[in-house]
Amino acid sequence: MRLLVLLLPVVALLGCFEPETGPGKVHYDRDTCELCRMMVSDPRFAAQVRGGPDHKAYVFDDLGDAIHWLIRQPWAKESGAEIWVNDYEHPQQWLNARTAVYLSGVISPMDYGFAAVAGPREGTIGFAEMQAQVIQRGISSRCAVPLEPVSEESLPADLVNGKTQP
Repeated sequence: MRLLVLLLPVVALLGCFEPETGPGKVHYDRDTCELCRMMVSDPRFAAQVRGGPDHKAYVFDDLGDAIHWLIRQPWAKESGAEIWVNDYEHPQQWLNARTAVYLSGVISPMDYGFAAVAGPREGTIGFAEMQAQVIQRGISSRCAVPLEPVSEESLPADLVNGKTQP
């Protein structure tokens, strides 16, 4: 019984730490997008990037913002950066953004127009094609944060050639 009393605070503290891999918890209507600083409100389009020195999870209101933010990080070329996106049809289910497929022409928070779904179907495109279109289009006009253009040489290899990483 004494052991249980001693271990209870340790177990409670473990629940306070974020995992080092996978998506973190998003507090909708409270968390703000790392790029545009707008509130993350629509779970169907939420995205996360996990990486950097602390392998921290960064939250975004639209996958397009996540891509534009990631390519500007000094650690973006390092392997191990994870990109997660909610399933448009099942918003509580996180998908690996590099293996998900994308519906286009969807009205999304920052107007990039893509929504992730788990399985291929007619009219969906892969991550490489989606991210190429997002990068080519540039930052959303809804984003008030001024960003410098990025050269192709500075892009991570998987964001240039579509190589899938786990």
